[in-house]
Amino acid sequence: MRKKINCILLIDDDKATNFLHNEIIMETNLVERVVEVLSGYEALEYLEKMEDGKYPQPDIIFLDINMPAMSGWEFLEEYDKLDEGKKAKIVVVMLTTSVNPDDKDKAKSKGLINGFFNKPLTFEMIERVIDENF
Repeated sequence: MRKKINCILLIDDDKATNFLHNEIIMETNLVERVVEVLSGYEALEYLEKMEDGKYPQPDIIFLDINMPAMSGWEFLEEYDKLDEGKKAKIVVVMLTTSVNPDDKDKAKSKGLINGFFNKPLTFEMIERVIDENF
């Protein structure tokens, strides 16, 4: 039996995509809770806000690349500046509809990225990320 992880943070500017991804993640029964935010700014605020005396530190962050105001790449630049105690515990995964191969190459070159998938997120993708990292 797989170990259940505590939290996944979804960062995507599209509410419908977040809703769909949340439903798929919860169907796996491998995650206690999902937090959805609509921008990189909201994600940074969430990561820096204490809950019950500690920072939330989600186990996995699924991050959209193309968002207005702050792209996934810009989020990663700011995320990298956070104290270690405010970052995700293990995995940051990029999600995109982009067919640009440069995006995948750029993701591979970033030390913070543990995966790169095309949307939509699937049951199999979630299982793979959890199996490979937990």
